[in-house]
Amino acid sequence: MAKALLGYVGGPDPRLLSEMRRLQQRVRDLETELVRVQAENDALYAAADDRFDVAQVEPALSRA
Repeated sequence: MAKALLGYVGGPDPRLLSEMRRLQQRVRDLETELVRVQAENDALYAAADDRFDVAQVEPALSRA
């Protein structure tokens, strides 16, 4: 009887638990994607830095 009352009154809702697990997985997926994108951005930045020496690049527009 106590188990039935607990389930009826305030036990864990399976839908809520399922949604919580789904959201936790989504957060993990987004964190993984963020790390991947940051690494890709760092690699692109390093590649661009190797190609262009900022001290030797002339401005595209100059005031004459």
